[in-house]
Amino acid sequence: MSIPRGFTERKARFLNRWHARRATRAKAVTAFVSSPEPRTIGSFAKGRQLVAGNYLFAGALIEAKGILIWDVPAPDTGYLNEIHGFAWLDDLAAVGDVTTRELGQAWLWGWIDRFGRGRGPGWTPDLTGRRLIRWINHALFLLRGHEVPVTDAFYLSLAQQTRFLSKRWHAAAPGLPRFEALTGLIYAGLALEGMEELAPPAIEALAKECESQIDAQGGLPTRNPEELLDVFTLLTWAAAALEEAEQTVPSAHTEAIERIAPTLRTLRHSDGGLARFHGGGRGQEGWLDHALAASGVKTRQPDGLSMGYARLSSGRTSVIIDASAPPKPEAGHNAHASTLAFEVTSGRRPLIVNCGSGASFGADWRRAGRATPSHSALSLDGYSSARLGDAERATARETLIDAPTHVPIEINHASDGLRFQGGHNGYVRTHGLTHARQLELTFDGRGMAGEDMLLSLEDAEKRLFDKVMDAKRLAGIPFDIRFHLHPEVNAELDMGGSAVSMALKSGELWVFRHDGTQDLTLEPSVYLEKGRLKPRATQQIVLTGRTMTYATRVRWSLSKAQETAMGIRDLNRDELGEVYD
Repeated sequence: MSIPRGFTERKARFLNRWHARRATRAKAVTAFVSSPEPRTIGSFAKGRQLVAGNYLFAGALIEAKGILIWDVPAPDTGYLNEIHGFAWLDDLAAVGDVTTRELGQAWLWGWIDRFGRGRGPGWTPDLTGRRLIRWINHALFLLRGHEVPVTDAFYLSLAQQTRFLSKRWHAAAPGLPRFEALTGLIYAGLALEGMEELAPPAIEALAKECESQIDAQGGLPTRNPEELLDVFTLLTWAAAALEEAEQTVPSAHTEAIERIAPTLRTLRHSDGGLARFHGGGRGQEGWLDHALAASGVKTRQPDGLSMGYARLSSGRTSVIIDASAPPKPEAGHNAHASTLAFEVTSGRRPLIVNCGSGASFGADWRRAGRATPSHSALSLDGYSSARLGDAERATARETLIDAPTHVPIEINHASDGLRFQGGHNGYVRTHGLTHARQLELTFDGRGMAGEDMLLSLEDAEKRLFDKVMDAKRLAGIPFDIRFHLHPEVNAELDMGGSAVSMALKSGELWVFRHDGTQDLTLEPSVYLEKGRLKPRATQQIVLTGRTMTYATRVRWSLSKAQETAMGIRDLNRDELGEVYD
């Protein structure tokens, strides 16, 4: 008999509180054995915004200049998790002046006063691990100008949190939460006087997590590229801390880093950002390149799939395709119905995108972002390639149902470039149709040809197709093929409505054309990204048609206009600044 999730979560909360309060009996640490070099990369712009009193966390902005962050009413759990994880210390340290240091000190000692006795929402294994890493990383920044007994409170809290983590790390969910918890425990065990005995079990446990969670393709069960980057970053930090302490990095740990690095290179677009699939975003600016450089791993993934994704890359153009079934239910609470969706980036400019994760904008946006119409993919008769279940029963951990189970793919060379061919059976159960997609990218990266097909292959599938057609009174089964555009792409209908011209800020001009068998429209869309208060308006190209037979084929192309130069100096990259639009 399965145990209800609600009971399990209540038990975990109780045990967290019990061990948090028990940890307050821990003796104070008196000094650092070693202080790891800060490796976290913060945002100067975000640091300045915090100083100005603009608190933007988990998609919510609260303007509260001069008010301690802990005195501000939190709008939701996501907001609480972000402030209790202390990742904002990276942003304050990126500014690094007296004002930001004093602000960071006030917020840290404010946390100790309010929550240091084992109270409050921050006492979970993953948040504690995240918090310990930041406190230890930025210890010199935080302790400067303080004397005993103020520093004693800092060391005592470190000891208490470390003891708590040593008892509760195993309660963190497998994947990123557990990697955060164990890395924080390793940091503390190596850095804090009197905590040395806690490091070896954590080092061994992290090596076991590497073996169980990082597959042969260098991927995670969640198939979330941004989460993979976060795990990779934690592993490189832990390895560096071990090496600095003159301890051996377990082979399973090292081998996991060596498997992940090539996969992240596959998932990195030509502009340096990650492909945005299965709840992941582009990744924090600079983290991907920094982590890859720190790993020292130079290899690339051989042709084929990396964490279930395929890549075509030529010239200045990169194409990344979701070429596998969605994550399994146990790892799929952020999974998207995105099979065979793709993204295209030219140089430093994203062109074709997916809408992204709407989690930071609330439950409705989160659900909408997971559906197939929010991806550059084909949706059939109002269905997604995998269903999200009953909206009335939607929860934050809702998994996909009726997802594709068979996704054959092939990657090879075409006459003048690279070719991807794939298919999925996500519509076979509902309509008796297989979706097949072929993408070809020319060797110079200036042209891409696509073909989408809907096919009834087996007799049983043809009978189901006929049944659906009868229900439609032989009017055909409607489908849409969507191509979502990045907000910085300026698009307009061209050639009498038979094509779409797209101008990038780099000066490149791309043209979308199709075979004329379907209706072409340019419609509103949204671009969902963390760090903004609301979705950004953008556009999408939509090919709309109806399948009437056992085989329907749609051809389209994407190419640079002839007047677009072979090489463009794209130096005016917009930097992250105000994000309150």
